Amino acid sequence: MSLSKRTTRPLDHVVLPVAELVQARRRLTDLGFVVAEDARHPFGTENACIFFTDNTYLEPLSIASREECEAAALAGNPFVARDQAFRFRQGPEGLSAIVMGTADAASDHMRYRACGISGGDMLEFSRPMRLPDGREGLGSFRLAFAADLRSPDFFLFSCQRIRALPIDQTALQRHENGVLGIAEVVLSETNPTDFQYLLQEGVDEREVSAHSFGMDIQTGNAKLSVLNVAGMEAFFGRSVSGTERGLRGRAVVFRVADLEATRALFARNDIEFAEMGGRLVVPEAPGQGVIFAFGV
Repeated sequence: MSLSKRTTRPLDHVVLPVAELVQARRRLTDLGFVVAEDARHPFGTENACIFFTDNTYLEPLSIASREECEAAALAGNPFVARDQAFRFRQGPEGLSAIVMGTADAASDHMRYRACGISGGDMLEFSRPMRLPDGREGLGSFRLAFAADLRSPDFFLFSCQRIRALPIDQTALQRHENGVLGIAEVVLSETNPTDFQYLLQEGVDEREVSAHSFGMDIQTGNAKLSVLNVAGMEAFFGRSVSGTERGLRGRAVVFRVADLEATRALFARNDIEFAEMGGRLVVPEAPGQGVIFAFGV
């Protein structure tokens, strides 16, 4: 595909497997987020999302029915199959997928297949969501998947909103911690450029910024970073294995309106954090899964 035909995709959301939504809701509320009502997928998983004013969101994801999930995976549902594989290898919590927004998931699916990075068949589904005013809305989505067999614990997919949820999300976007949106999603890999092709095609962006700590790709609204061992230590104070290969989800970096207000909230709620590079870095915890960092 030529550069002239490329359209850099915006980050849509991040998938965060969790052991149970009750625990995740408690932890995320303590961190100052407004968490939406639980919403059930038609294939056995459920989520409780966190929405931001920049139109990105977090998707904490848990298992509502193991039997339904197993049946969906056996039937070829890539979303469920990869979630199950992640939990089998890495445990019930972490960051398993980055999701890009698209206006045409079918076209993305064909492009992924042509590039040799298809992660499975397209998936189309609808799900209800209870709104803040008590009403119930219905959203419909079409997904196209991209993956690399060398990286079994991470995948990407593009998400087309066939029918957007008919809601005013203002109340869900007023977070006590002041978060406005997602600035960066961080992965790790011993040799980040080994997975440059997958990420370029997933974001539909040719330009990559390589540096001594890894590489960055700019999506339409956020940065996607892949850091090596030294990068994870330098930016997040986190030691990771230098022998474990494959992309691993490590951190989500948020933009906040007032860092001092965020700091004060963490102090009130007894949230452990460190200050690094002008950001508040909150380590992994049950219900959170990966590092959260907050900056302006």
